[in-house]
Amino acid sequence: MHILRFSDLCAQGKARGQRVFIRADLNVPQDDAGRITEDTRIRASVPCIRMALDAGAAVMVTSHLGRPAEGEFKPGDSLAPVAQRLSELLGREVPLVAGWVDGVQVQPGQVVLLENCRVNKGEKKSSPELARKMAALCDIYVNDAFGTAHRAEGTTYGIAEYAKVACAGPLLAAEIDAITKALANPKRPLVAIVAGSKVSTKLTILQSLSKNVDGLVVGGGIANTFMLAAGLPIGKSLAEPDLLGEAKAVIAAMAARGAEVPIPTDVVVAKTFAADAPATVKKAADVAEDDMILDIGPETAARLAAQLKAAGTIVWNGPVGVFEFDQFAGGTKAIAQAIAESSAFSIAGGGDTLAAIAKYGIENQVGYISTGGGAFLEVLEGKTLPAFEILQKRAAG
Repeated sequence: MHILRFSDLCAQGKARGQRVFIRADLNVPQDDAGRITEDTRIRASVPCIRMALDAGAAVMVTSHLGRPAEGEFKPGDSLAPVAQRLSELLGREVPLVAGWVDGVQVQPGQVVLLENCRVNKGEKKSSPELARKMAALCDIYVNDAFGTAHRAEGTTYGIAEYAKVACAGPLLAAEIDAITKALANPKRPLVAIVAGSKVSTKLTILQSLSKNVDGLVVGGGIANTFMLAAGLPIGKSLAEPDLLGEAKAVIAAMAARGAEVPIPTDVVVAKTFAADAPATVKKAADVAEDDMILDIGPETAARLAAQLKAAGTIVWNGPVGVFEFDQFAGGTKAIAQAIAESSAFSIAGGGDTLAAIAKYGIENQVGYISTGGGAFLEVLEGKTLPAFEILQKRAAG
């Protein structure tokens, strides 16, 4: 994927004295009092801001926060808590600027945070009028917000159409590199783990991956639907019987290429979905009518772990069981440890996946951890993200 990279412009001295507009993803969770409860996204945005400051640029940063109504600013929509945290991380004051669309005062070596961009009228639909105004604020536009790369909004797409220069920040560039390595030019065998409660939410991903991967591991409620498609009993487990045809089609598409969807041979069941529900390991063929499947069994976990350790590339989206309850966490733990021990290049994404990675402390053993939920899923679906599309178009001249 050919795009301009902000790091290259900085290395060439092309950012010195220039007005740089960075679209970051600073959409962090907050408690009822507005205090930030988790700041990963802010910390992930710091390298790009430092890069711009070190290059001698006049730096403007903006982001969305929550879901504000356009044209109706409320105190709860403010990036003020983000400005405070950013000031602490950068070791310098980061002033917060409201009403910035018609002009921003910032000098080389300074950084300002522009108030919640989603409050601006025309942001969501990327109105050309707003996009042109924002483009006029800067000499270089930098998109460093992979989490919003699947949305064609004013600050993620429109401004990139009109800015003098449009490029990718280090975080976005790293995502593009990891995605290209995992999906466009993978070292084989390529194994994907796709888990979740419903096949319907991941159907297009399963269909897209079934054309490319050598192994497609399904987990969670999705696995139950595939077990049903394979003729196995699933008791009262979560499943979507109306999608059995689609599940069978995915299995057939894989088989036609000499690839497989490994169906669990043993499972962990309970009579109720509860943190204290007793867990029982059963052969997949022995699931009773009143059983709920809440994890893969140790035999299946060992088989999948061996497959992952032999892989060349691994894509991971979703835990394979109810890993929040320890008695149903064995499968996800085994997969996490296998990925950590594998020499394969691995890329992982999705909120629950990140929680599992944190639970088992394998952050440093995963090749790349994606910061974008919806954007990561759309890439797995084989879609071209609007932010990638416009940056490629601008790089091509």
